[in-house]
Amino acid sequence: MAEKLRDLSQPIDVPVLDATVAAFYGTGSKEERNAADQILRDLQNNQDMWLQVVHILQNSQNLNTKFFALQVLESVIKYRWNALPTEQRDGMKNYVSDVIVQLSSNEVTFRQERLYVNKLNIILVQVLKHEWPARWTSFIPDLVAAAKSSETICENCMAILKLLSEEIFDFSRGEMTQQKIKELKSSLNSEFRLIHELCLYVLSATQSSELIRATLATLHAFLSWIPVGFIFESPLLETLLKFFPMAAYRNLTLQCLTEVAALQFGDFYNMQYVKMYTIFMMQLQAILPAGSIPNAYANGSNDEQAFIQNLALFFTAFFKSHIRILEASPENRTALLLGLEYLTGISFVDDTEVFKVCLDYWNVFVLELFEAHNQIEPATAAAQMIPGVVDGTGTAVQHRRQLYSGPLSKLRTLMICRMAKPEEVLIVEDENGNIVRETMKDNDVLVQYKIMRETLIYLSHLDHEDTEQQMLKKLTKQLNGEDWSWNNLNTLCWAIGSISGSMVEEQENRFLVMVIRDLLNLCEITKGKDNKAVIASNIMYVVGQYPRFLRAHWKFLKTVVNKLFEFMHEMHPGVQDMACDTFLKIVQKCKRKFVTQQVGENEPFVSELLSNLHTTILDLEPHQIHTFYESVGHMIQAESDNTKRDEYLKRLMSLPNQKWAEIIGQAGQSIDILKNQDVIRSVLNILQTNTSVATALGPHFFPQISLIFLDMLTVYRMYSELVSSTIAEGGPYASKSSFVKLLRSIKRETLKLIETFVDKAEDLPHLGKQFVPPMMDPVLGDYARNVPDARESEVLSLFATIINKYKAEMLEDVPRIFEAVFQCTLEMITKNFEDYPEHRLKFFSLLRAIGTHCFKALIQLSSQQLKLVIDSINWAFRHTERNIAETGLSLLLEILKNFQASAFQNQFYKTYFLNIEQEIFAVLTDSFHKPGFKLHVLVLQHLFCVVDGLTEPLWDVATVQVQYQSNAMFVREYTINLLGASFPNMTAVEVTKFVDGLLSSRHDLTSFKNHIRDFLVQSKEFSAQDNKDLYAEEAAVQREKERQRMLAIPGLIAPGELQDEMVDS
Repeated sequence: MAEKLRDLSQPIDVPVLDATVAAFYGTGSKEERNAADQILRDLQNNQDMWLQVVHILQNSQNLNTKFFALQVLESVIKYRWNALPTEQRDGMKNYVSDVIVQLSSNEVTFRQERLYVNKLNIILVQVLKHEWPARWTSFIPDLVAAAKSSETICENCMAILKLLSEEIFDFSRGEMTQQKIKELKSSLNSEFRLIHELCLYVLSATQSSELIRATLATLHAFLSWIPVGFIFESPLLETLLKFFPMAAYRNLTLQCLTEVAALQFGDFYNMQYVKMYTIFMMQLQAILPAGSIPNAYANGSNDEQAFIQNLALFFTAFFKSHIRILEASPENRTALLLGLEYLTGISFVDDTEVFKVCLDYWNVFVLELFEAHNQIEPATAAAQMIPGVVDGTGTAVQHRRQLYSGPLSKLRTLMICRMAKPEEVLIVEDENGNIVRETMKDNDVLVQYKIMRETLIYLSHLDHEDTEQQMLKKLTKQLNGEDWSWNNLNTLCWAIGSISGSMVEEQENRFLVMVIRDLLNLCEITKGKDNKAVIASNIMYVVGQYPRFLRAHWKFLKTVVNKLFEFMHEMHPGVQDMACDTFLKIVQKCKRKFVTQQVGENEPFVSELLSNLHTTILDLEPHQIHTFYESVGHMIQAESDNTKRDEYLKRLMSLPNQKWAEIIGQAGQSIDILKNQDVIRSVLNILQTNTSVATALGPHFFPQISLIFLDMLTVYRMYSELVSSTIAEGGPYASKSSFVKLLRSIKRETLKLIETFVDKAEDLPHLGKQFVPPMMDPVLGDYARNVPDARESEVLSLFATIINKYKAEMLEDVPRIFEAVFQCTLEMITKNFEDYPEHRLKFFSLLRAIGTHCFKALIQLSSQQLKLVIDSINWAFRHTERNIAETGLSLLLEILKNFQASAFQNQFYKTYFLNIEQEIFAVLTDSFHKPGFKLHVLVLQHLFCVVDGLTEPLWDVATVQVQYQSNAMFVREYTINLLGASFPNMTAVEVTKFVDGLLSSRHDLTSFKNHIRDFLVQSKEFSAQDNKDLYAEEAAVQREKERQRMLAIPGLIAPGELQDEMVDS
């Protein structure tokens, strides 16, 4: 049977094909399905299968079989259409058109075969993308003429036009070349009159609701790009407004009106917009009164809810583009304010998606008012100094603020009562109404918080008084119990925390004293564990947001820190974590306050804290103690007197050091003590505590690390040998046992501690460098001696850090490092792309450090070793794991540039140029490697530019008969042959044109890059996919601009994100 199907020399046996497709979709055995799947795949991959499509469509009754045939056809149209003979193309084009007309001319078959007709429509549009306008000039007139022959044909023609519009205007980026998109757009524009007349004719003449809906849907797809005269100089708008009050068409009409509302082009049609808005508002009031929106949404049907969503889109689109026209004349202001009232009402609807639409607009609206107000303030201050100067712009800005003062006040209420949860808050209410510790960050909520915070800051700048009054009023209602609920208190406190930095300091101080006093009172008077946990979380969040206030008020700062110490004994889930996190956050911003002796105190706070250290951390878990130690480390780091600092460090580390000395002492008597699981856990805990303090103290951690360093290496070596022997005896599964995992975490933590110290002590190379020689054997030698499963990837990252910090000073150590890790790690990672993912990334980072800072060491390698390096880099950028591929490509670029500047450039490029070019083209044209696009382009540009500087031929003179005039000519021919063989679907002319384009644009990165983007579309490697990675670079520039803008507005960048030196004085 299968062989009969695979033989395509005669017409395919349709009943057998039907049976095969049925077996694939059927409920038979797994073997049957797999066999059917294999046959269908073979047929799909057969070049001649598409010639059977017509035969299958005519003879099969099975919809799945027809879809299978159309899939085969679609792939031919996408990838091989232009290579087919003209008569085959025309035959297929006419056949598809005929079947569509035949099926859609009869109401019954049209409704029954709807899915099939839809798929045929898609096929027709794929054909059009190749054929129209050049080879099928009469398409639009033919379609419009067919539409007038019957209502069902007309309905289907609308569907085809809608698809065509979407293909060209919405999905074309990365699907077609820039030139083709331009050509199709201008064709549609020039022939639109016929389509426009057809739509208006249908809307005025038909009674069929299906046809009206199809026509409105098509209009909706067209309205965003058609010439505006068709909208405003024809009865189109009136027709749409006539359909708006009818419930059946309300949503589709509203979507069309939204497209019109979003258009922007000068002031020419302002009056039409005002008229449209006025009629719309009159009709809307009859459909849905302004005050009832949240209720109407909560109790509405799906259609009614969709209507409110569409209303949000309409108002936001209209106001974004045309609010200025409405506010310009007094008679339109009432309708404008009513529209804003509707939008505010919609913003209170309990639906996240609806709220996001409104929020995006409120953010733009408030920002625009704030920017005008911000520019005018300095000018107004200057004008007041010179009597008699009245600034017209200033008055206009004041008028606008007055006009919008009502909506803005309602907006403040909205932002305060719907504030999203910030990242720092760990205590949340679960779906059962219990207060629990948050386990996963919700990114959507964080994005929403960021926009709301920004909007509230602008609102606060526009009227500090109103913001403050609303917040304090709400807080009073919490205290007197009138409005008390977890949610109300949370959103209020998150809002209070989010406007930090937006008020002038004096006002902020006054406001905060009231807020914190009230919250502390609330904590005292409220009963119940859960309630107290919620209030504690809010106190911690608010104080963490206002470091400026805490720095200026030592008494408050001390009270807050002591309150945090209280919370550290509170066992409710999440409270201790949040107390430790907030303590760290406050210390980082106010560290100098804790090491300075304050007025009325006997000693600096840090000293008092160290005396009571044991009691404070008594109830904390190990990971919380580490955060606590890191915080105290930050305090100690702020002490400038070396003697005091070392004394504080000694006191801080006395508990872990005592335990360490005890363990090492016992191990001296009996080494077996170190195998006890509790002892292993203690060792791990001590090392983690040291790492936390090293993170904060940097180079000042030197006295402590010197104390434990050699013992630590001894323990490291002992545990490493234990791991190796356990794995050797127990086989591969032993490496997964909890005992081995625990031992390995000791090794990792030791390496992490050393790496942290080396990393932080970069200003003092003499300090860090002395730790390298003692590590050579216990760490590097141990890595080489271990079995693969016992090798720690952190060894690689530690040495990468050392080389990055001490650069060329490490030159003589590189051969030793190379010898220990290179060969044995490569053997682990080149078997496939999956095993040892950590080792992969860190290995290439180490290579990159050597390539960047110790390039001389690479030149001294033997040719076999250098080949290994280049092969491993090729291996790196073939990874689909983005970080590894990017590290490999960056390293390749650096090595290429370094060799270009060295005496060995001819020799190097002669050996590796062609291999690298081939490898880069392989990943460039593989859609799995799209994220590396920017670096692929840079490597290719380097290769195409470097050929001019080489003084020896790149080709092998002995074996190549043809002698080329230059390396550039040789590379041109080599690349044409390479791409010609890789892309048989492209003609020789297309490939040659591309390669010549590369050579001519190689010195201009932008046109070089665009040229490659077009080639990727043409070669059909990157069509029908998301191509945003090809444009990633442009997006990054935009992000940096945005950050600079935010820095200029007080409060917009949260205090926690500002650099330390700017704030802590």
